[in-house]
Amino acid sequence: MSEYNASIPRRPEFNWSPKKTKATIIGVIVAFAALLGYSTFYTVQEQEHAAILTFGKITHTEEKAGLHFKLPFPIQEVIKLPAVKTQRITIGYRDDGGKITTVDEEALMITGDENIVSADAVVEWNISNIENYLYNIDNPEAFLRNSAIAAIRSVMGANKLDYAITEGKTVIQGKVKEKLIELQTLYNTGIHIQDVKFQDIEPPGGEVTDAFREVTNAREQKNTKINNAAKYENDTIPKARGEAEALRQNAEGLKQSRILNAQGDVAKFNAIYSEYVKNPYVTKERLVIETLEKILPKAKIFISDSSSETVKYLPINELLRSGSTAGTAAGGGAGAGAGSSTGSAAQGGTSK
Repeated sequence: MSEYNASIPRRPEFNWSPKKTKATIIGVIVAFAALLGYSTFYTVQEQEHAAILTFGKITHTEEKAGLHFKLPFPIQEVIKLPAVKTQRITIGYRDDGGKITTVDEEALMITGDENIVSADAVVEWNISNIENYLYNIDNPEAFLRNSAIAAIRSVMGANKLDYAITEGKTVIQGKVKEKLIELQTLYNTGIHIQDVKFQDIEPPGGEVTDAFREVTNAREQKNTKINNAAKYENDTIPKARGEAEALRQNAEGLKQSRILNAQGDVAKFNAIYSEYVKNPYVTKERLVIETLEKILPKAKIFISDSSSETVKYLPINELLRSGSTAGTAAGGGAGAGAGSSTGSAAQGGTSK
């Protein structure tokens, strides 16, 4: 019996000392405190928004960046999403570190005139509603990609190939964006579409592409010439209208000037005529002398009496140049020599 008991393994003896017990308790408390702090505090980055779930249901969203507090797990948990960050998905190709790979099942589609076209696009988006984004769609990126492809094919199928690869690219791009926004609103995905940009819209490769490229170049040259002609028209017509208006204004000014001059001449003539009616002889003589002064400003004028056969001469210029004494002497001599001449000269001076 003693041999049998000796073969049974003996249990190890655990000797718990007070120091070990205290260290273990402290370690458990520290671990619990660390776990509690880790599950209680959380940090939200600049481009993130956080959804606070209480027993699995969203009860609060936090949009302010920084350190925040919540109840410990499993009462509350946090889901952080890059809601502010602009995200991009590509349609029709993939960009893997600069290596471009075409995805034909996304890029190829049929136009309204039953031609095949290849369309590559980039969709820019962000999260506008965290709750809808988390619970209304299972795979947000896959849903967005499929809805973008559906929107592009819907719009492209309503337009002709020639229009799509030429001047209609911008219009189609805007319609695709509107269609994609409608789909996100319809299904409450919580996704906000910022922009849709087409990279290429062209027929499949080969001779068809070359032919359409020539058509596109010809249409661009046509549009360039039309724009140049419109520019020339917009530059020439206003200039011609300005010149015509300037000529009209000058003619109108000349017209008014001549009218005013004519009215002034009429008023002057009427004034002279009224004086002529009062004293015809004086007015007549004055007009003759004034006319002579205008047409002969530097001429020497001699006044004489031609009533007799003898020509009588009165040297007025010499009298004007000489002094008053000489003028008086000359006047006296002239008066003594010819009384009738003096009378005529005096009359002529009075008329002047």
